Amino acid sequence: MQSFSSASHIRELLDQLPQADDTSRASAAARQDQLTKPPGSLGRLEQIALWMAEWQGTDKPHLDAGQCLVFASNHGVVNQGVSPFPPEVTQQMVWNFEAGGAAINQLCETAGLELSVTALDLNRPTIDFTTAPAMDPDEVVHAMNAGASAISETCDYLIVGEMGIGNTTSAAAMSMARFGGNASGWVGPGTGLDQAGVTHKAMIVQAAIDRHGDDQEDAVNLMAAYGGRELAAIAGAVLEARMRRIPVMLDGFISSAAASALTVGNRLDALDHCMISHLSPEPGHMRLASALRKQPFLDLRMRLGEASGAAVATMLVRAALATHNGMATFAEAGVSNKE
Repeated sequence: MQSFSSASHIRELLDQLPQADDTSRASAAARQDQLTKPPGSLGRLEQIALWMAEWQGTDKPHLDAGQCLVFASNHGVVNQGVSPFPPEVTQQMVWNFEAGGAAINQLCETAGLELSVTALDLNRPTIDFTTAPAMDPDEVVHAMNAGASAISETCDYLIVGEMGIGNTTSAAAMSMARFGGNASGWVGPGTGLDQAGVTHKAMIVQAAIDRHGDDQEDAVNLMAAYGGRELAAIAGAVLEARMRRIPVMLDGFISSAAASALTVGNRLDALDHCMISHLSPEPGHMRLASALRKQPFLDLRMRLGEASGAAVATMLVRAALATHNGMATFAEAGVSNKE
C-alpha cells in the first residue's frame, strides 16, 4: 500500500501517476476486430473491455478479485437541517451492512464482489462547514490512508461507495468549489427533501462557498474545507488504485464528487482509470460527469448510494469480459470475415 504522509506528498503522487498501457489496449482492440461479430456491435461493452485491458496491462483482462469498498462517516452540516434523516441513521445502516441486510450486500453477492465496510469516527462528526473547515488537513490525509489501506493485496477491480447522512450537501459544495456555477445547480433532494428543503440546502452550500472560497490549491485543502471522512477515504482508495493500476468503477454523485477532488489543478487525467457506473437523479451529477468528461454507463434512476449502481454495472463489466475473452475469432470458428 502507498502511505500518504501529507498534502504535499499527495501532490507529488498526482504529478507522477502511472499511465494506461497503450500496447495492451491496442492488442485487445486487435482481438476485438477478429471476434465473430461486426466491428463495434457490442457497443460500450467493447469499450469496457479495452478500458480493463489498458489498466490491467493484458489483452485478456479479468475480474477475479473484485472488491467493493463502502465508507461511512457523519457530517456536522446536518445541524443546518439539510437532511430529513438524523445522523444516527449512518451507524444504523453500518450495522445493517454488517448484518447483510442492505441492498449492497445483495448486489455484491450477485456481482461476485467482496464487500468491505469501514466506519470512520461515527461518534465524531466533521465540523459544520458553514462555520469552519469541515476537517483539518491531517484528518483528510488520515481518512485517505484509511481508504487506501482497505484495498486488498489481490484486488483487480474496485468499486467505491458511501454512507453518511448529509453527504450530498458535502458533495454539492465540493463540486461547486471545484467546477463553479450556482449552488442551485448542484443541490438536489438527497434522501427526500421537498422543494423548500432543496432551496434551503442551496443556501447552506452557498454560505459555505462564501466562507471558504472556490480557490482550493489541492485535493486535501478542498476536502478539508467541504468534505467528509468517507469522501476523503474514497479519494484515497481511488488514488491508491491508480498507483496500483486497478480499474475503478465509481458509483453516483457522491463518489464522483469525492474522486473529483483529485482533479484539482486541471488534472482530469487523474481519473482516467475510473468509469462512472450510472447517472444519479441528483441534479448535480450530470453536471459533474460532464465536467469530468465522463459518460455514466447506466441511467436506472438509482439514487441509493452504497456503491449500488457500481455493483449493478459490474455485472455488465463481467458480460464485457466474457464476450471479449470467450468469443471465437473468425479464424477459430471458420466464419468468413468481411472483405
